Amino acid sequence: MAKAKNKPKKLSHYDEAGQASMVDVSGKQPSVREAEATAFVAMSRDVLRALPRNPKGDPLEVARIAGIQAAKRTSDLIPMCHPIPLSKVEVEINVKKDGVAIRTLARTTAVTGVEMEAMVAASVAALTVYDMCKALDKGIMIREVVLLRKSGGKSGDYQRVKTKATGKSTRP
Repeated sequence: MAKAKNKPKKLSHYDEAGQASMVDVSGKQPSVREAEATAFVAMSRDVLRALPRNPKGDPLEVARIAGIQAAKRTSDLIPMCHPIPLSKVEVEINVKKDGVAIRTLARTTAVTGVEMEAMVAASVAALTVYDMCKALDKGIMIREVVLLRKSGGKSGDYQRVKTKATGKSTRP
């Protein structure tokens, strides 16, 4: 007897007619949910050296605040995201030899997750660094915007895996 195939996963933001729709979360119970994301802004050493002398202000502090604000406005930016009460948003920015590393954390007690809030925070923080430094170099690159981990909710925990050879994160 042939084994039944696993049902393929379906995208949750579409109804039976194939139209985009917001997922109904009314039957779910609130739980603590957390997500971490990262982004990297690659830039030249000249731009890195100029960061403290930026006439617009400290780009890294402005980017940190922009990331926090963006997390709070995620449902205004991403059409099918539910507005959720955030209990914590962190944006950490560190200068590296070839750019700026951004790490974000979002936490809530709600009926849906905070992955999008963490990723929007990382993306907007990176865009803000670009905006504040573009006068020095239009070739600045934003890359590696990824979800590092998430916890809580029906789908359980997720942790991005890093490869030993490169130290780059990969899908699990």
